[in-house]
Amino acid sequence: MDLGTIIGVILGFAMILMSILTGGGQLGSFVDIPSIFMVIGGSFAALLVANPLQRVLGIMKYINHTLKVYNWGEETIISTLVNFSEKARREGLLALEDDLEEVEVEFMKKGIQLVVDGTDPEIIKNLLFNELNQIQERHASGIKIFDDWGKLAPAFGMIGTLAGLISMLANLSDPDAIGSGMALALITTMYGAIFANLVLIPMKGKLEDKDKDEVLVKEIMIEGILSIQSGDNPRILEAKLISFLPPARREAILAESSSD
Repeated sequence: MDLGTIIGVILGFAMILMSILTGGGQLGSFVDIPSIFMVIGGSFAALLVANPLQRVLGIMKYINHTLKVYNWGEETIISTLVNFSEKARREGLLALEDDLEEVEVEFMKKGIQLVVDGTDPEIIKNLLFNELNQIQERHASGIKIFDDWGKLAPAFGMIGTLAGLISMLANLSDPDAIGSGMALALITTMYGAIFANLVLIPMKGKLEDKDKDEVLVKEIMIEGILSIQSGDNPRILEAKLISFLPPARREAILAESSSD
């Protein structure tokens, strides 16, 4: 589980509460149930208008993705592809079929199988990149949900503020109610800003990061699969695949490779 997300949200709310209490404010004056309904309920209703129902109902799946920590195992994938390359150079591409059951990642297994079957390189490339594009499309759907909601929540906060101001202006004959009415009207804007900037927009950012990580891994696989088919030297293949990774992780793989 991604503790950073959970800790960040809890810490964010704690800092807001602390600033309210240390600033001399009364916590009760910052709680308004109708404003919560306006911001969360209203923005969610607009989200239903802006997106297909099935996508919105699957929002828990996207939230679950933001809370998961994925270990893509890039080092293991590179090592496996290099080993496949060495075996293909020694025994031929058909020999790779014996090791296919050991490949746990379905995407890579499918690509190696296409190589073993003697599929044209251009067809393999098109098939794998098409599947990668479909993965990105699915990711984009989840990212769009939080992007839309992050824009709608502050808007409904402003709508709630306007509704509060209208109610306040309708009672100008009571001067004592103006101050409290103005404060209550502004609470809705605050709720919208907090919900968007502490929860929704950061979750969108997390999904974007996870999308980039998975795409990078899939690109490493595609590069490795196509290089195996073209008969590249295993050392050249390793150098190409390592170049996808940050310098610190490259050194770790090279050290392990040299020790072997």
